[in-house]
Amino acid sequence: MTVTPFPGYSGPAVPMFDIESILASIDTMAAQRPVAAQIVSVANGEDTSAKELSRILASDVALASRVMKLANSAYFGMRGRVSSLQFAVTVVGFTTVRTMATVALTDLDDESRLPEDFWLVTTSLALAASTLAPRFGERPQDALCIGLLAQMGAALLHHNDPDGYAEIVAAEPTYTGRRAAESRRYGLNSLRLTAVALEQWGFPASMTARLNHVDDYHSIEGGLLRAAFEIASRLTTEDYDTVPIVRLTCGQLREDDVVPVLDQVRADADELRRAMLGDD
Repeated sequence: MTVTPFPGYSGPAVPMFDIESILASIDTMAAQRPVAAQIVSVANGEDTSAKELSRILASDVALASRVMKLANSAYFGMRGRVSSLQFAVTVVGFTTVRTMATVALTDLDDESRLPEDFWLVTTSLALAASTLAPRFGERPQDALCIGLLAQMGAALLHHNDPDGYAEIVAAEPTYTGRRAAESRRYGLNSLRLTAVALEQWGFPASMTARLNHVDDYHSIEGGLLRAAFEIASRLTTEDYDTVPIVRLTCGQLREDDVVPVLDQVRADADELRRAMLGDD
């Protein structure tokens, strides 16, 4: 079935887009990754301990290995010193474990099913957000997680409409332009879809609110992710026309603040990608 995305639209009809069916398909994926789904469910529980979470995590060898690899990465400064899964859970934090489980159950660890350069951009987003987080009063680990999950909606749109989404990516080199095209085609953009999914799974409003304010340039709440997208764009988009960082961040950052962040992301992005995907 096809529909036009909004009243007055004169372009070609596009595939029916139903958020509920997309989220239901994620639940189907979750049934195939029961350990990851259980971690997403219990990780924010008040009674969940690192011991209990590591016990559940141990049942998924691939996911447990990724958590261990991330805990021993340069990002956490514990290279080679994390030898137990329970300690790894403590090092990376419950929100990070939950984020990694979400990546697994939504198939974001299968690069063959994702938009081109998905993880190159995602790791750049995550590291930029984490590095800049203190400037916005945020915890670096929380910012890392929202950066890792921000593009989940884009992956879901790609899964649902691969040919149409490929057209958007080809036509819109910038993420701002791409989100506008997503809204025209689907009635919502990928960041909003990510927020809807995370809200359904009980992620805190403090994380999802950042996603909903990215395109409001007057909102400081979206400033951190806007800055992270700008840094990711400068690193990954050919012939990118930069946007002044001071405008994107409501005056929180200057161009001099961006240079060390670019260097940090270049240095650590590949290791973070390998940890998230379990690559050697």
